[in-house]
Amino acid sequence: MKSTTIWVGLDVHKESISVAVFEATRSQGRPAMTIPNEPGQIRKLFSRLKREGDVRACYEAGSCGYEVYRQLATMGITCDVVAPGLIPVRVGDRVKTDRRDAEKLARLFRAGELTSIRVPTEAEEALRDLIRCREDAREDVLRQRHHVLKFLLRRGRVFRETKHWTMAHWKWLRAQRFDESLAQLVFTEYVATLEKTLARVVVLDQEIAKQAEKEPYRALAGRLRCLRGIDTLSAMALIAEICDFRRFEHPRELMAYLGLVPSERSSGGKQRRGSITKTGNSHARRILVEASWHYRHAAARSATMKVRWKDQPQAVVEHSYKAQERLHRRYFRLTSRGKPSQVAVVAVARELCGFVWAVARAA
Repeated sequence: MKSTTIWVGLDVHKESISVAVFEATRSQGRPAMTIPNEPGQIRKLFSRLKREGDVRACYEAGSCGYEVYRQLATMGITCDVVAPGLIPVRVGDRVKTDRRDAEKLARLFRAGELTSIRVPTEAEEALRDLIRCREDAREDVLRQRHHVLKFLLRRGRVFRETKHWTMAHWKWLRAQRFDESLAQLVFTEYVATLEKTLARVVVLDQEIAKQAEKEPYRALAGRLRCLRGIDTLSAMALIAEICDFRRFEHPRELMAYLGLVPSERSSGGKQRRGSITKTGNSHARRILVEASWHYRHAAARSATMKVRWKDQPQAVVEHSYKAQERLHRRYFRLTSRGKPSQVAVVAVARELCGFVWAVARAA
């Protein structure tokens, strides 16, 4: 085997893969090629490249998942999956093709300009899919509830006794009848679809709770639940999205990964900071922002929190109560200075991220 290093950029699509090959000793790469996205074709190409030198491949994270990465890993080939949002973009470059994308990846990979992501294991990916399936079902519930309510509103039927979706509201919904047969058919279909989706959510919640009681998630989920605003579902979602908290050496690294740090355009001694970057994992960021609304309320050792704190390490319990005190003060201080509540909550979410990091890494 030759000692040269071969850098390979892959632009992966459903049916095909564009391949660009660069060598460490040459400035120009080989002519780009396109192969079918089939395991046999991938194995054939990389078996030939392995005979020429040390192969290092990369491709963008996307809808095609990690199957190419896993196949190359079984062949003993180093493969990086890179973050698409962190790929440098050349100003004025407005020509985009699959082959040019592959060449760009190979060139930047060779130069060390790409940021790799942590590829989840198959078990971690399965848990992530379960959590995201539950999120999709929740969005379906919201949309289908709107269908029911707007259908009734167009016919002048408005429920005013209590809040919507209480037991009284459901009883009122099931009692609605329409003289027009087609209207009755549509309404019945809307309600039946909503009930079916709600049943899906219940099944998914039960499965997530069951997984939270298993290893290796049980201890970590229990510690995360010690924090106000984070229960079983949100704890498991954070575990599924972040996977390994120990890869972040400092809480600021986790904050940046979740896009919770302020954007900045400073120059010439002037500092200009803007809204948060919103880069990285949007699912985990949303969970932390939603959890942060709970810190509007003063710190309290409530009955609910005492149940969650039971059998947990005392250091974690004290740390979580410290989070309640600190984050409530943070929220109150910002809103007292005139900051909108949404801005204050995002600032609280950034600090909550630090407490999540500390609790997750606690021995």
